[in-house]
This record gives sequence, structure tokens and C-alpha cells, in this order.
Amino acid sequence: MIEWLFFLLPLAAASGWWAAKRSAERAAKTSGPDPAYFHGLNYLLDEQPDKAIEVFLQLADDGETAEIQLALGGLFRRRGEVDRAIRMHQGLIAQSRLAPSLRALALYELGQDYLQAGLLDRAEALFQELVTLEAYSARALEGLLTIYQQEREWEQCIAVARKLQACTGKPMGAEIAHYHCELAEAAWRRGDEAAGEKALADALSSDPHCTRALLLQVHRSLKQHQPQTALALLRREDADALGFLSEILPALAACYGGRPAEEWIAALRQLDDGSGNTALRLYLGEALKRAAGPEAAADLLMAHLHRYADLVVMEPLLRLAEQETQEPRLRQYLRTLARAIHHVQAQQPRYRCEHCGFQGHHLHWQCPGCRHWGSMRPPSPPKMDASA
Repeated sequence: MIEWLFFLLPLAAASGWWAAKRSAERAAKTSGPDPAYFHGLNYLLDEQPDKAIEVFLQLADDGETAEIQLALGGLFRRRGEVDRAIRMHQGLIAQSRLAPSLRALALYELGQDYLQAGLLDRAEALFQELVTLEAYSARALEGLLTIYQQEREWEQCIAVARKLQACTGKPMGAEIAHYHCELAEAAWRRGDEAAGEKALADALSSDPHCTRALLLQVHRSLKQHQPQTALALLRREDADALGFLSEILPALAACYGGRPAEEWIAALRQLDDGSGNTALRLYLGEALKRAAGPEAAADLLMAHLHRYADLVVMEPLLRLAEQETQEPRLRQYLRTLARAIHHVQAQQPRYRCEHCGFQGHHLHWQCPGCRHWGSMRPPSPPKMDASA
């Protein structure tokens, strides 16, 4: 229950302001603030938020307590009582004597209520009104951006993000690049190659270092059977795409499918940046196994495991050892251990958000947890302790 103290702190502050104001107005008639205010605070300290709300609701019956009503409405929304929050904020807006600044804040809070309730059209209308009024513009634009992202209105997202950048000075190029990437992928899905290429160019114009746009370029090169162009893109010094090789290697392998094994191995070695990329090690190990035999693959995987504690690479190494040994009991041990490791590593997330820690098995360019763009990355295997 202690968390209620934090939720109710704004309410207590608003109540204190109101009590002090009323106390000054009634200085000749009373010696202090309304006793009800202190009753409400006592309920907060006794961790009885429901009783505290009742007291503050009684105080809010006075038409001069807009701050208390705003705080109550916000509290109701955080508690999930969106209907009560909407009624509270609608009642405030209906007051003819409400100061313009407080009315604007009530409009914004009502927009947040509608947004949480899923009434996106109503929330959009209120946020647009606030932008027109130039009141709470930044927060209203952020609300509009949330709505348009949910509705996948990427053109609208781009327009609002540019306004937000002009309003706040906060760079929005990275987010705008992702919106253009969404437009590019949508265009290619419907077969509009020209629109897709233009959107991709716009993405790189908004953010030349956008990893997602670079990966889209790589996929386009592979689709056009230009593997050398794809390799050059992946090896760009300013690129951050090598961490996402697991998303690229299947298409790259298909492009090299009809070529000599030496070319495929050479292509994989070009991508080795010394970071111990797990996906690269697996593909290179399989290529070496076919071209030079299991010992060459085992040596590669062992060298990787000397540096990294990587269960994903340990499994194929155990499979190779199982195939090489002639002792039946040892083969059984190795097979069972490989199966156990496969089960363990299959449960591990493939991607993790660097901003909020959200983990998942699939790549999301917008984190489902914190809604940040481009923050999901594959985790790197931990390095082995050289002294162990």
C-alpha cells in the first residue's frame, strides 16, 4: 500500500495549496486550514487511500478547487478508474469561470483519459485543439504521436514528429527514419517498388546511421543477387548491422547457394569483426564442416568457446563430438547433454531492449515494453574469465 503515497502526493500538494489559499481568505474568521485537509493527510499516512479520496472529493465540491479535481482525475486514471477520471475532467472543462491555463490542462488530462480508454478519435481531437491553442503543445504532440503509431498512420507520425522537433528542439531523426522504413516495407508488400525505394531513401536522409534502413538495403541487394554489395554495406565502419546477422544470414546463404563453398566461407570470414557473433560462428562452422570436415568445424567452435560462454555454440560442438566418438556410452552422454543444452537455450530470449530490459524471441523495431524505436538488440554472449 505504500505506493499510494506516491500516487497521492500531487493530490496532497494541490490540497495544501487550496487550504493555504482558503486560510488566507478566512484569516479573520479561523485560525488555520480546513480540518478536513488534515484528516485527508492522516488517511494517507495511515495507508487508507480510499478514505483519503473521499475527504478530498468533499473538498473538491468547492468550485475554486480545480487543482484538487485535476489531481483526483489523474489519480483515478492511474488506478484504472477511467470513467471517473473522464467525468472529473469533463466537469472541470464545463466550468465557465475556469482560468484558461487550467482549462488547457484539463483538456490535456481528458485527452489522456480518452487515450487510456481506447477512445482514440476523441483523444486526437483534444490534442489537436491544444496544438492549435499553443497550450501544452509538446505534450499534446506526444499524445498525437502515440495515437498515430497505434493506428500505423506513418505519414501522420512523420508530420507530428517534425512539429515536435521544432517545438522542443529534441532530435527526432531516428524515429522519423523508422516511420519511413515502415512506409517502405508497406509499399514493397503491395508491390510498389518505386514508393518503397523512395521511402527507404527518405529514411536514410532522416538518419544516415539507421540500422534498420541499412538492413533493408542489404535485403534489397540480396534479392537482386548482388551479394558483394550486401557485404560492403554490412562492413561499413559506421554501420551497426553486424549485431543483426541472424536476420541476414539465411538470405545471404541462399544467395551463395549455387556457388563454390570457398566463396561462401570467404564471404562469412569477411563479416567476422572479432566480436564473437554467435550466428556467424554457427554458419561458418557448418560451412567448414562440409568443405573441410568436422575437425575444422570443431576447432572453430572450440576457439569461440575459449573466449565466450555460449550455449548456442556448445550444442553443435557436442553433436560433432558425438559423431566422432566410437564409445556407445559416451555417445549417449553427449547426445543427452546436447539435447539438454538445446532445450535450455531455446527458452532464452533472442532480443533484449537496451532501454527497459524487455526480452523476446522476435525482433521488434519498436520495443513492445517501452515503445522506444531501435532499442531491441540480440544479447552478446558473456566473455570467459581467462583466469578460470
